[in-house]
Amino acid sequence: MLTRRTIGATLGASTLLAQFGGLARPATAQTATPGAPLFRFGIVSDPQYAAVAPRRTRFYGNSLWKLTDAVDYFNTQDVAFVTTLGDIIDRHWSSYDAILPIYDRLKHPHFFVLGNHDYEVGADYLASVHRITGLKRAYYDFPAAGHRFIVLDGNDVSLFANAPGSEKHKLAATRLEALKAKGAANAQTWNGSASEEQYKFLEATFTAAERAGEKVIVLGHYPIFPANEHNMWDSERLLELFTAQKSFQAYFCGHNHAGNYGELKGKHFVNMKGMVETAATTAYATVSVFADRIEVAGHGVETSRTLKV
Repeated sequence: MLTRRTIGATLGASTLLAQFGGLARPATAQTATPGAPLFRFGIVSDPQYAAVAPRRTRFYGNSLWKLTDAVDYFNTQDVAFVTTLGDIIDRHWSSYDAILPIYDRLKHPHFFVLGNHDYEVGADYLASVHRITGLKRAYYDFPAAGHRFIVLDGNDVSLFANAPGSEKHKLAATRLEALKAKGAANAQTWNGSASEEQYKFLEATFTAAERAGEKVIVLGHYPIFPANEHNMWDSERLLELFTAQKSFQAYFCGHNHAGNYGELKGKHFVNMKGMVETAATTAYATVSVFADRIEVAGHGVETSRTLKV
């Protein structure tokens, strides 16, 4: 079984996957049955666990039982993998010790997307966030039944994931000030952006997917559409890049706990709701991918949707 201790060392089906994280086994299509999906996967977003008192609508400690319930459910399902769309924890390095063992119980491969709160651990621990979550790099890709999944790193150029004084921290400050000067709603310290190196990776991965005849689904923490204060600083550039790709089908993200949805040029942008919200209900989803549509089956307060592709 894939765990946080083995993901970084496990080889996948592509060179990048082998370098930056991988599957214990390839995510292949289910048995061909009329009407059956090509494959299914599970999504959790924003557990944001911490051993602290609730604040307004956020019940940080309750995410342990909510995530346990989600893992127990996914373990009964035929899913190719499970992904968490960022903010595994809310704060404190010790929070990882409490929540990561729950992921170890998954019977399926699991892929982390990192969020802004995953770096709320103090300056001394910043360099260890990738290690404890099993990642060699926070942006990467992996295959699943004729599809290519791209994991976007919205913390790449940010004020919280990079040490003060570093080049990326300086660049983040410059980008944020430029957005503030424009009066942009997403000019927030808790958002981030992608580096030029990551853009090169995105372009190369889309090109490879196109040549291989693969459809592309992108997973991220931050929204990029519709316009919202939670969106990545470079959301407009990413939106232009993604919607220009024939292979691109959908983008799944978290960060905005209220959830959101938008469609642009036939492409779908699904903002999943935060698991940390509410005292007694949960939020996660099972996604079934068909040749002509993607069906999101919401659990708890999560919304169910049918996305035509």
